[in-house]
Amino acid sequence: MQHIDNVRLEAAALETGGIGRHAIVGGYSVITQDVLPYSTTVSERKAKVFGANAIGLERRGVPKATIETLHKALRLISRSGLNTSQALERIRAEVPAPPEIEELLEFIGASERGFVK
Repeated sequence: MQHIDNVRLEAAALETGGIGRHAIVGGYSVITQDVLPYSTTVSERKAKVFGANAIGLERRGVPKATIETLHKALRLISRSGLNTSQALERIRAEVPAPPEIEELLEFIGASERGFVK
């Protein structure tokens, strides 16, 4: 799992927290679980994934199709009502697997404390 690589962090996070590459954490967010790579994550009281970090990924030259694929995967993980195992199964079955999706799935598999949905 990679930590703090091309990450914009404006929040309080546990020292041992995993924050995926190209993630944005909203200001004043309190993060108690791992933050998914490529996500924009915010919290009111509880942190949640808001969506793909489309602007940051576009700035880094990630193709629009890959960003849309990440958005679909993040929606399945965070907003589909599926548990993590079900969401991962659907991602593997329905979502193309560019390297960014593989990284997202590896990050989830390596998470020891769970991750922000």
